[in-house]
Amino acid sequence: MQIPSLAEIKRELSYLNEKELREYIIELSKFSRDNKAYLFFKLYGRDQPGLYVQMVQEDLELEFQNARGEHAYYAKKSAQKIRRKMNKLLKLSKDKADQLEVLLFFCERMKKYGFLRHSNTVIENLYRSQLSKAEKILAGLHEDLQFDYQNRIEELG
Repeated sequence: MQIPSLAEIKRELSYLNEKELREYIIELSKFSRDNKAYLFFKLYGRDQPGLYVQMVQEDLELEFQNARGEHAYYAKKSAQKIRRKMNKLLKLSKDKADQLEVLLFFCERMKKYGFLRHSNTVIENLYRSQLSKAEKILAGLHEDLQFDYQNRIEELG
């Protein structure tokens, strides 16, 4: 089966009325939890700008609290699991400042919960790669925002 291009889908959607579009959106949100989360943040994010960051931070904080970090092997596996979840959640927002906030939160929690004390290469590389992602995002932000986040990145580095 050949899937049509995005342009073709846009064209077909333009022919639908509001009720049909609403039904398709509801069906799409039922299809996948990610679609539902994306729709939730798009609808409620306009009224509450910090909602996305707050909910993602709460979710990641819970994951860090439940993580097993007493041994290097378990710490590595937990950190990788939390990073996968974070990357999945990062796709829900296109706002670079929100993405930067989540990445910095992740790095701060890795330090706070002692993941870096194990001197494990995988954990250190994971930490460094998230920090470098944060630095790349920071370079693309407005100068005022860069100033606000620069100190946090320097503390983590």
